[in-house]
Amino acid sequence: MSSDEKPPGSDNKPRRYIRKRVRIQGEDVGYGKPPKAHQFKPGKSGNPKGRPKGAKSRKTILHEAANHKIGIRKNGKTRRITSLEGIFFKLTENALKGDVKSATLLLNQLASFAPDSGSETEIHPDDKAVLDAYLEERQRTPGEKA
Repeated sequence: MSSDEKPPGSDNKPRRYIRKRVRIQGEDVGYGKPPKAHQFKPGKSGNPKGRPKGAKSRKTILHEAANHKIGIRKNGKTRRITSLEGIFFKLTENALKGDVKSATLLLNQLASFAPDSGSETEIHPDDKAVLDAYLEERQRTPGEKA
């Protein structure tokens, strides 16, 4: 055998070592049951960089801000109202001054609270007679006369 030739089956690949698992007698290990050495320690979080205790969500912060009491002066008297009430008062003020966007937003908010008891409203009998006469007129062919 020359120095250039290698024995069959031997490559330049490193050998693989297989690690044997050592199990402690009586320890139940499997899916959802890691070994005791790898379980979270008491008082230590599994996600240490996660949400800190007492941190508030955006929903909570918004709710608190909307319900925060502020003082306003109206007709010489000071009243304490929530921020949300103040926003709606300001929207109403701006709508009355001619701001169309404020008026639209305010009316949309009011419509969202209106009961949906039915889209049809009662029609006065006189109005119904006028509508029926109009529809009858429109449905006639051009050559027909009353």
